[in-house]
Amino acid sequence: MTDTKKPMAEANRISSMLNTVLGADRFPVKVDELALEYSRQCLADSPIDTVRGEDLESFDGLLKANKARSKWLILYNSATPSEGRKRFTIAHEFGHYILHRHQQDLFECGDGDIETGDNNERDIEAEADLFASTLLMPLDDFRRQVDGQPVSFDLLGHCADRYGVSLTAAALRWTEIAPRRAVLVASRDDHMLWAKSNKAALKSGAYFATRKNTIELPHDALAHSYNAFDMCDNRTGRAQSWFAREPASMPVTEMTRVAGQYDYTLTLLLLPEAEWQGARHDDEEPEEDTYDRFIRNGQYPVR
Repeated sequence: MTDTKKPMAEANRISSMLNTVLGADRFPVKVDELALEYSRQCLADSPIDTVRGEDLESFDGLLKANKARSKWLILYNSATPSEGRKRFTIAHEFGHYILHRHQQDLFECGDGDIETGDNNERDIEAEADLFASTLLMPLDDFRRQVDGQPVSFDLLGHCADRYGVSLTAAALRWTEIAPRRAVLVASRDDHMLWAKSNKAALKSGAYFATRKNTIELPHDALAHSYNAFDMCDNRTGRAQSWFAREPASMPVTEMTRVAGQYDYTLTLLLLPEAEWQGARHDDEEPEEDTYDRFIRNGQYPVR
């Protein structure tokens, strides 16, 4: 029986080691080299022996042990055009190796193979993603990049470049430390693909749930095709346009940016602190936003 490892703690421990050896200005993480060297140095009885790209059709990444469990292999989809996605996939599989290698011999991750499992108390795919995000974008360094600066997609683009990840991944990371309520929405053809609310927004009821319905963007949203000739990508409007239960006086700042490599538009919504908490009832469905649903269906390209 092995001790349960915590994704953030394990990633932060490795990050501290990298800071000591390489210094603080060491990004982006060379995660393929890290996986090989760390496992050889620290887990020599069962190291990662190979990390390589192959043209994989049914999944994004794979972690596999040999029959003797004396060596491990990481594969990632070399056909993926995004280097950030490849880097995240390797980090995700490295996360499985660090956290879950005693549980099974094979991990195939991506598309329909990634399932979060509603009823699992501990979901290994979510844990591997958390490990990867923490390893590639440590919060202490991330805070240093953004503290004291107004958020913008240009600022988040700087973070994406520094860490070698997608703009989407950098934006999601920022929402975790946002000083106020924040919601990130990805949309295509005037409908939401997914949305992710930070904890403050979720607790106040500012989230989008799509268990049963497809949600269209508000007609006055910057990302809606009705506003195709509106040249601005940042404005302040009424929060009720997005969240009907917000007070009439509540403003929302809306920023948009096309994520070209994924063929969707990102919208970042920023709201002041909530003036009230939404009513909660015991018979309500558990809160779930569209990001969680998108992840569950294996469609979200966070890499």
